[in-house]
Amino acid sequence: MLVETIARTSIASQSAAALIAAGEAAAKDLGVPMVIAIVDESGVLKAMSRMDGAALLSVDIAQDKAYTAVSFGIATHEWFEFVKNDPPLLHGIIKTPRLVVFGGGYPIKVDGQIVGGIGVSGGHYEQDMKVATAALAALGLG
Repeated sequence: MLVETIARTSIASQSAAALIAAGEAAAKDLGVPMVIAIVDESGVLKAMSRMDGAALLSVDIAQDKAYTAVSFGIATHEWFEFVKNDPPLLHGIIKTPRLVVFGGGYPIKVDGQIVGGIGVSGGHYEQDMKVATAALAALGLG
């Protein structure tokens, strides 16, 4: 039997670092220390920064936001809209490890293909969303 394979495209380390730098600049503009995590197309951590003063818990939350975004290819805030009116799903899905259903995580897409995810945590989720979208926009991905 012939074993078939697939090729995957992933975000490069240099691009992950550029997203981190752009996110840090946006967080500084807001005056909120944040954690910014970048994962590859498989949800594996590629790059991360915990700004001075960012909460320790934000380390896990940022990584989980990036993982959630890449796992289904949708932004984390879109999950709540998807589950909010479905009580069995809402109460069951929130027990899924690493799933985050509030803002701050986005898939990173190039030519419509998911190459990674970004997760930001440290402020209110609306601030996290601003930082993530600013980072993506800085690289022409937003």
